Amino acid sequence: MAPIVIDARAHLLGRLASVVAQELLAGNEVVIVRCEAINISGDFQVNKWKYLQFLRKRTNTNHKKGPFHFRAPSKIMFRTIRGMVPHKTSRGKAAMDHLKCFEGCPAPTTP
Repeated sequence: MAPIVIDARAHLLGRLASVVAQELLAGNEVVIVRCEAINISGDFQVNKWKYLQFLRKRTNTNHKKGPFHFRAPSKIMFRTIRGMVPHKTSRGKAAMDHLKCFEGCPAPTTP
């Protein structure tokens, strides 16, 4: 079966992530392109403050062991979807293996 290609431009982050999570758990392959053009609702300053709070969270002992705070838009999208999928179970791991996120449009997945 061909993967579902989604253009993320002008979509809301959480709304799109929930739909993609449902598709992944149903067993479908999903490719998300143009993650850099996704919208996050709410006030910019509040969202910036929340993200800076998130960046301050780290371990006390060895910072190389995580948590890792990815800043790329595709990784932010990936992590948001991962929060909606039971990724620690075998079913969730299989679902997350079917997800690909990209900035821009790679050649084979042009919509």
